[in-house]
Amino acid sequence: MSSEASKYLKFGSVTVLIMLSLGYLAYTGVQDSKSYYVTIKELNGMGNDAYSKRLRVAGNVVPGSIKRSGTRVDFMLKENELTLPVSYTGTEAPPDTFKDDSQALADGSFGHDGVFHAKGLQAKCASKYATQPGATPAAEPGKSMSENRNSGSSGMAN
Repeated sequence: MSSEASKYLKFGSVTVLIMLSLGYLAYTGVQDSKSYYVTIKELNGMGNDAYSKRLRVAGNVVPGSIKRSGTRVDFMLKENELTLPVSYTGTEAPPDTFKDDSQALADGSFGHDGVFHAKGLQAKCASKYATQPGATPAAEPGKSMSENRNSGSSGMAN
């Protein structure tokens, strides 16, 4: 075999090895970041599958259930009449909107101890985004605020 053919063979082998390595890293990265969204009811019905998957569970924070201990936060999520104990030990503090009766989304895994161990936590306070009584509503799509205010007037020109 000529030295030129040997160089092409080595170059091709290294290229294939690099491509296989990148493919493997991409595949494992997708598998590690994949999570399944389930309700508390679905989580209770998953059986042993619940322990082996990365999950996202949403619910309302039960009033009075938030217990903070350093960077750890323990609380209960509620969906209808079902509750789920959650222990959050993420690297960031819970968001400011995380409080009693707020909607929360926990990202983590379900443990054999019956506790959902969250590594990520998102919260939304519905009352913060609701229109306050007496506040001016947002303009309808396609209309300016002045057109929206005048749309109920006695037919006077703008």
